[in-house]
Amino acid sequence: MNLLSEQASTTIFQKILLDAGQSRLNPLLPFVSKSFLDGIKQGDWARWRKHLARLPHHTPSKIHIGDAIHIGQSSDLTAAEQSALREQLKEFIPWRKGPFDLFGIKIDTEWHCDMKWSRLEHLIAPLEGRTVLDVGSGNGYFSLRMVSAGADLVVGLEPHMAYFAQFCALAHFLPHYRAVLLPIPLEEMPRPLPYFDTVFSMGVIYHRSSPIDHLLQLKDCLCDGGELVLETLVVDGPAGYSLMPQDRYARMANVWFIPSVLSVSQWLERCGFINVRVVDESTTGLAEQRPTEWMPFKSLDSALMPDNPSQTVEGHPSPKRAIVLANKP
Repeated sequence: MNLLSEQASTTIFQKILLDAGQSRLNPLLPFVSKSFLDGIKQGDWARWRKHLARLPHHTPSKIHIGDAIHIGQSSDLTAAEQSALREQLKEFIPWRKGPFDLFGIKIDTEWHCDMKWSRLEHLIAPLEGRTVLDVGSGNGYFSLRMVSAGADLVVGLEPHMAYFAQFCALAHFLPHYRAVLLPIPLEEMPRPLPYFDTVFSMGVIYHRSSPIDHLLQLKDCLCDGGELVLETLVVDGPAGYSLMPQDRYARMANVWFIPSVLSVSQWLERCGFINVRVVDESTTGLAEQRPTEWMPFKSLDSALMPDNPSQTVEGHPSPKRAIVLANKP
C-alpha cells in the first residue's frame, strides 16, 4: 500500500479523517489530499518522499504505546531486514521527539518526551472519546500517546517537513491508528473550526511573534467548554513581565517572548479563557534533552554555560517550563 495514496486520489490521512465520521472536520481534508502533498515544494519534501517510498511493508505483530512507542518486535524481521530498516530510519535523522522502538530498533531521541507526558497525563481532562488538536506535534509522539489515552481522533499540525516525514514513516506501520498529521501551521487552519474537545500547544507559543494571536487561534479551535493544554518556557517575574531575547535564547534564534507564569495566566484570561490554572513547573535537565546517536547535533548541554548551568550561553535563565490549563467558556 502506498502511504500517501491508498487509492488514486485518497491518502491514508484523508481516509482516517473520513472514517472518523466527523463531517464538521471536512475543511481539513484538502490539506492531506494527494494533490496538496504532491504540490509541496518546501522542506526538501521530494527527498523525504523518496525515503518514504522505499520503506518495506513489514506488519507489526504487536503494538504497545507506553513511555516508548513500540511498533512490532525484533522477531518480526530477519536480521538482514532489521539491519536494512535501521539504515532507512537513520535517513530521517534528526529524531527529536520520542523514544520509539520499531521492530527492535531503539530510536533514542533527543527528548525523553515520556517525561513531559508523565507530568501532564493525570492533570488534564481524560481524553477518552475526545477529538483532539495537537499543534506543533513534531513527529507525532504525543499524538500517538493521545490516541493510546483513548482519544477518538487526533489531528496534529506540523509544517516542518522533516518531522512530517518522520510521522509518515511511523504511520506507514500504523495505518489504522486514528492520528492524522497536517503539514501546515496553525495560521493556515480554517477559522473558526470550534470542534475540538482538547487542544494542545506544547513548545510553540514562545516561537510566535504574537502570542496573543496564537492563543486566540487556539481558542477558535475549541468547542464550548473545551480544554486548552498550554506548555511553554517560562521565566521568573511578576505579572506583565516577559523575557524578549535580543538575538537567541539557548541557541534558538526564533524565540520571541518567554513569559512569567503570572503573565501567561494573564494572557489567557485577557483572551477570554476561564478556569486558568498552572498545574506544573519543571526545570529542563540533561536527562530529558540531550544529543544521541539518532540526534547527533548540539542540544541542551551546549546551550548552557559550562561553569554555570543555571544560565544559557547568552546569559539568560536556563530553561524552565510550565503547563497551564484553561477552558473556553
